[in-house]
Amino acid sequence: MKYYIIAGEASGDLHGSNLMKALCQEDTTANIRFWGGDLMQNVGGTLVKHYRDLSFMGFLEVVLNLKTILNNIAFCKTDIEKFQPDVIIFIDYPGFNMRIAKWAKLKGIKTHYYIAPQIWAWKESRIAEIKRDFDKLFVILPFEKDFFEKKHHFPVEFVGHPLIDAIHNRERINEIAFRKENNLSDKPIIAILPGSRKQEIAKMLSVMLSIVDDFDDYQFVIAGAPSQEFSFYEQFLTNKNVKFISNKTYDLLSIAVAALVTSGTATLETALFKVPEVVCYKGSWVSYQIAKRVITLKYISLVNLIMDAQVVTELIQDECNPKRIKEELLKLLDISNRNELLANYSALENKLGGIGASSKTAKLIVKDLH
Repeated sequence: MKYYIIAGEASGDLHGSNLMKALCQEDTTANIRFWGGDLMQNVGGTLVKHYRDLSFMGFLEVVLNLKTILNNIAFCKTDIEKFQPDVIIFIDYPGFNMRIAKWAKLKGIKTHYYIAPQIWAWKESRIAEIKRDFDKLFVILPFEKDFFEKKHHFPVEFVGHPLIDAIHNRERINEIAFRKENNLSDKPIIAILPGSRKQEIAKMLSVMLSIVDDFDDYQFVIAGAPSQEFSFYEQFLTNKNVKFISNKTYDLLSIAVAALVTSGTATLETALFKVPEVVCYKGSWVSYQIAKRVITLKYISLVNLIMDAQVVTELIQDECNPKRIKEELLKLLDISNRNELLANYSALENKLGGIGASSKTAKLIVKDLH
């Protein structure tokens, strides 16, 4: 069978690579052409476009790069027509993927969505497009099944969260060798996960690192995103107690004692590594005012959303300041406060359905094609 996969971000590359491995196990004749990144490329198949050439964040950046975006959409359609896949598998990245799906459905190509767009957070009206343009929807958060099936009468498959697979299958590191290789001291590590896009990194790193001098007994390590060059981070490395490691977030989390994390998938990754965290988010005043009116969720972190309770502290906008970050980090470093949090992390993992999301999804896709 011929599979065309579109992933437009680093997380999509990770989950796409594991899905590709599972597809190749289920279908030994699988011919895969994809948009993604290095991880997917390492599995095999044919890379069409790298996600680093696709990432545009925010209204202004989208407008400035509109010609490039439209050219990418046109090129994608042409490439799909030449390849003539049996199915297109869309991974997250809704702004681009939903446009391609609308066109593909009219062409009579099967459309499967793995990691559905988060319309439960905003743009719920897009359910009409999803019902119209997708043959199958594979969801990864437990509450999404009720959202789509009970609220909107659209059958979906809950396959579990692929992050559990990614973490479970990763190669373990030797901590002593890792510290030596990355020029880290023997101090306990506080991981800093400031996001993956330049705008959010620039906004978040300054406030996250403002407390470093209050924690001399710890070492702060920034987890660099694979999509950004080291030269971009250099401006923030002015304190000798701050180190930088690129593209090794999981290795870093595996040895960290606490973390400061920008809201997003990283909040869930940190929890699955059982690392106590403070979730931080700070946007421009205008963006925040718009988001506050559009998004009606109780929480911004996936951890709290899945548990439907405040398991981890969220410091948003004005609350995201040096004083509050320091207070909450001190609480996390107090051993007496950690047991309840770690118990909640275990309950979270159980709720996510355990390992096997990639394998379950691949089986369902291949079954649907036969």
